[in-house]
Amino acid sequence: MKTRLVQDGIFTLVEDITTAMEAPEHGFYWIDADVEDLEILQPLYHLHELAVEDCLTEEEQRPKIELYDSNYFIVVNSIRFDDEEIFLRALNIFLGKHYIITVTRQKINELRALKPVLWEEEVASADTFLYHLIDLVVDNYTSVGDRIEAKIEKLEEDILMHTKKSHLNEIIGLRSEILWLKKMLGPQRDVISTLNKKELKLISDPLKKYFGDIYENAVKISETFDTFRDLMGNLREAYQSSLSNRANEIMRIFTALTTIFMPLTFITGIYGMNFEYVPGLHWEYGGIAAVIFMFIIGMSMFILFRKKEWL
Repeated sequence: MKTRLVQDGIFTLVEDITTAMEAPEHGFYWIDADVEDLEILQPLYHLHELAVEDCLTEEEQRPKIELYDSNYFIVVNSIRFDDEEIFLRALNIFLGKHYIITVTRQKINELRALKPVLWEEEVASADTFLYHLIDLVVDNYTSVGDRIEAKIEKLEEDILMHTKKSHLNEIIGLRSEILWLKKMLGPQRDVISTLNKKELKLISDPLKKYFGDIYENAVKISETFDTFRDLMGNLREAYQSSLSNRANEIMRIFTALTTIFMPLTFITGIYGMNFEYVPGLHWEYGGIAAVIFMFIIGMSMFILFRKKEWL
């Protein structure tokens, strides 16, 4: 657990956690904690037991906001995409008047990226800290959305160029990830809407319009993932169509080859019959002539099929 006094974007480490219980003359306290630290923080900051229970549970948490007398409890999901699977990591936030507590189980990239933003913007209030943090979280969804779109385009190109059985597993896996993520985007969008529209005593009025801008971005992201869901459906249809076309192409080639060999089989069938008088049977060059004749017929049919684009 690290406690920092943030004044105009400048961080000062605080050794004694009880110091952060009193409001500073200027700025606010940022307490970056692990779930194990809640045992200490709960009695000091009067954190509601239900909110603490939500932080401690290992089950997947849906984004939400709970309003209590002395603080707000906010859950948002940080997103990470490693080209194989989408991961959501819960970011638990307790917002007070002069402090903000972030509680996580894993490392959250947005928290590390937040520090230079706070310094550049000279942040001096907890609600402004919250705004920049959620803004980074939503921006990261946009970045992941761009990568997913690029993956869909590449997958579509691979399917059209050379369809493989493994492509179906990729389509099903990515589609299920997108549908699962889409379910989480709705509650997260509602959380941002609450910060934008509801009268909250811990959120300053001038800051509400900035949360409105984040809300618009969240709506765009949700619509983008709706589009991804439709694209995955189209991709599966393209996969099935490609397989059908490939099967038809193979059948067309086999049919053409069978047709070419039909007259050759007819000729060899005649010469394989047990008749004494077969034209050319006793001719010295009869066998060679028959092979040349079959070769000419086969090549003529092959050239005809190529000209008509049957092969």
